[in-house]
Parts: sequence; structure tokens; C-alpha cells
Amino acid sequence: MKIEKVETELYHVPLAKPVVDAIHGVQREFSLIVVKITTDDGATGMGYTYSVGKVGGTSIATLVKDNLVPLLIGEDPRRIEHLWNKMWWALHYVGRSGIAVFGLSAVDTALWDLKARLADEPLWRFLGGHDNKAEAYGGGIDFDMTIPQLLDQTQGFLDAGIRAIKIKIGRDSIAEECERIAAIREFLGPDKKLMVDVNMKWSVEKALRAVRAFEKYDLHWIEEPTIPDDIEGNRRIEMEGPIPVATGENLHSIYEFKEMISRGGVSFPDADISNLGGITALMKVAHIAEAYNRNLTTHGIQEMHVSCLAAIPNASLLEIHAFRIDDFLIHQLEIKDGYAYASDRPGHGVEIDWEKISCHRVAFSDECVLAPTY
Repeated sequence: MKIEKVETELYHVPLAKPVVDAIHGVQREFSLIVVKITTDDGATGMGYTYSVGKVGGTSIATLVKDNLVPLLIGEDPRRIEHLWNKMWWALHYVGRSGIAVFGLSAVDTALWDLKARLADEPLWRFLGGHDNKAEAYGGGIDFDMTIPQLLDQTQGFLDAGIRAIKIKIGRDSIAEECERIAAIREFLGPDKKLMVDVNMKWSVEKALRAVRAFEKYDLHWIEEPTIPDDIEGNRRIEMEGPIPVATGENLHSIYEFKEMISRGGVSFPDADISNLGGITALMKVAHIAEAYNRNLTTHGIQEMHVSCLAAIPNASLLEIHAFRIDDFLIHQLEIKDGYAYASDRPGHGVEIDWEKISCHRVAFSDECVLAPTY
């Protein structure tokens, strides 16, 4: 079996409504970069990554087409570790993070989809099969919402079967943040999980002042209270503050996660297959986290991540993110009584309605085909 064709497609997907957080500002759309792999005997796999707005989308798609596809054509798609390392080291000098790893992530996810489909197994069982579900939380991008709007959003999550909530914070006024958090906590009651997300906005000292003020609201975690590059700063917030830290959506290698976890900077490592190196890298981070008695959470792409969390014994919460492609999915993610359920279809089970999403396709498409031998 050999890889015969790799197709790369780029879409600009509009959000249902503009969203705002403390660091990225207003966001109205995101770029979706899709990779489809086909073998010489007709087996297929699909993966994707995304970027905020239009930034980087064309660059990621071009990197896949120009730099990764030539490494894949003619290779056995079942040798995922071999292919991952081949791509990683080909890209290593130009970037162990950013656009390089985003492209690698989409390819790797497509390879795992293909391999699980060949085995006629759902991905969650193929990766380990610990459970068929993961506890879900509603991750609103709601920095600019009023308190009544936050409460309406929270009720919407509850009505959808979600029982844990996260809101965006990161203002200069800690007192104002306390008012917003207190309103959500009172609305939820004492038994449901509540998290907050600073999106890296604060200094270490500001974050420490904030978590001490937030202690009475029984927060499950504070996410990205400061920049992820400051491992010692995250360690201080984790060790000196009363609230566990979640971070990792802006870490882009297993080595960065190893440093953050081993040095005590995080209680809930927060991984994302779209920017970490795909499923191969996420599963390694999950095992590192397990070795340090940490539970893994995930960032966005809930329709994919549910299978990864369902596969492992140390799963934490699955984020139900505002950046979503639900409108273009043939099968919707099932959420019931606080849990999201992994697909039982072969592979990751995510099927996109290509005709429906086609109106958002950008004028970028190319493929590399294995020349026939005679």
C-alpha cells in the first residue's frame, strides 16, 4: 500500500457572530486547512487544522503542498511514526512550531483516520479505547458580553446538555471580573464546574492577585493566566495560588509540554491536535501527563478531540469551542447529560458536507499524484 494522492484545500469559515477575547480582539472568521490522503488501492483519510481569521491559512496550505506532500507520495501510510518523524525533521530547521507544526498536524490526523478506517475501528477504540465519551464544557468567547448575555449563553449551554462552563476574562479591574464570575457561579449553583480563561493577558503578579480574589468562587481552573513561554511564572501561579492552572493551547511540541508539566506549571495540560503535531503528538502528551498524575484537557476541534480523550484513562474536560464547523458536518457531535460521545464510525468519523462548505473555499487547491510505473 502506498500513498498515491494528497489534496490540500483552504476554506475561510465565517463565525455565526463576531467573538472577542482579551488578547486576540474581535474575530469574525477562521481559516480551515483540509488534507485528504488517498492510497493506490483507494483507502482514504482526512484531517484538518485551522488558524484565527485569515492569518496563516494560505501559508499553512502552501507548506503542506510544497514541503510535506513530496515526503508522503509513495510511502506506506500505516507507518505513522516514520512519516511523522520524516516530516518533523524536514521542517525542524525552519520552525519547530507555528505554521510548520500546523501543517504537520493536519497530515498526521489524516493518516490516523486512514489507518483506523483500514482496521474498521472507530478512532477512540483504535487509540486505546478507555471509554466512548468525555465530559464536555462550554467554552464561550465572550469577553465583551454583558452579565445578562453571559447568563443567556450559560443557559444555552445547559439546554444543550453541557454541565460545565468557561468564560473569558482578562480585564484590568479584578473587581469587575469578580462581579462577572460571581454572577455565573450563582446561576450555576455550587455543583457545576466553572472555569475562567485569561488568554495570556496578565502578568504573573496580576494573576496571583486575581486568583486569590477568585478563591471563593470555587473555580475548577484558571486558563492561560500568563504567557506560556514563562514556565516559572506559570509554576508560581500554580504553586502559590489557590486555583489550578490550565495551559497548553499555545504550546506546539511534546517537549514544551514536558517542560511545563515536569516543572510544575500546570494542573490541566491543554492540548490541541491542530497545532501540536496531530494525534501522534497529543497521545504522547497524554502519556507524559499521566506519568505526572495530570489529566489532559483539549482546546477546540471537539468533533476530533472527543475520540482522543475517550481513548485515554487520564482525560479531563472536552472544550466545546466557538470556532466550529457544525453547520458543515453530516453527523453532529452527540452531547447528553454533560458528556460528548465519540463516533463509532470507522476512523475519526468526522464527515464534512463538501458541497455545503464549497462556497467558503478559497482559490487554493492542488495535489501531488504518484506517477504510474510501467
